[in-house]
Amino acid sequence: MKNKDYYTLSPSTLNILEDCPRCFWLHFNENIRRPTFPFPSLPSGIDRVLKDYYDSYRAKKKLPPELEELRGAKLYDDVEKLDEWRSFGKGLRWKDKKNNIIRGTIDDLLEKDGKLIVVDYKTRGFPLKEDTADYYKMQLHMYNFLLEKNGQKTHDYSYLIFYRPEKVRKSRIITFNTDLVKVETSAKDAEKFLKKALKTLKGDMPERSEECGYCKWAEENKTF
Repeated sequence: MKNKDYYTLSPSTLNILEDCPRCFWLHFNENIRRPTFPFPSLPSGIDRVLKDYYDSYRAKKKLPPELEELRGAKLYDDVEKLDEWRSFGKGLRWKDKKNNIIRGTIDDLLEKDGKLIVVDYKTRGFPLKEDTADYYKMQLHMYNFLLEKNGQKTHDYSYLIFYRPEKVRKSRIITFNTDLVKVETSAKDAEKFLKKALKTLKGDMPERSEECGYCKWAEENKTF
């Protein structure tokens, strides 16, 4: 199959490249996608509730208690713009000179000293490991990149905030522990990764990652 003239990429599809270059190439150039599984609706429901929760503090011009340690920062107050960037139908978008489109949707933003800081909510069932935040670095790089391409100034870091269920109280209210993790982010690193992604897609089918169970299964079953 002839490689496409242009591509539409997102942080979630770019994660495939980090996992396995061959899976990434097949996803876009041969429409051969990794098997999908039913996605639990609970994380999506919690994500929606968290957005409402943060918006309630935004209306009061306050930070939620789990962010109060971030002195000098405030929740981004352009609600109309934030709603657009949160929307799966719109989101943050940028098109390069060759018509490749990069898009993504954010959870929330802080503003400090005239610059924006991405805040990304995560739901997790267990305590964090030392390298838990590393999995999300590229995603955060990409958000900073998209914000800057949309004319915004950003700080060189973002925040992940993990919500972990702790217990169910007698009133049937679930209480959560929170972990706030600061992650250094770079729009320049995102741009380098995008160049790598497009070079991979424009080339021949690459070798698979040694750890890729999908490609290993396909080879064993002579799928390709």
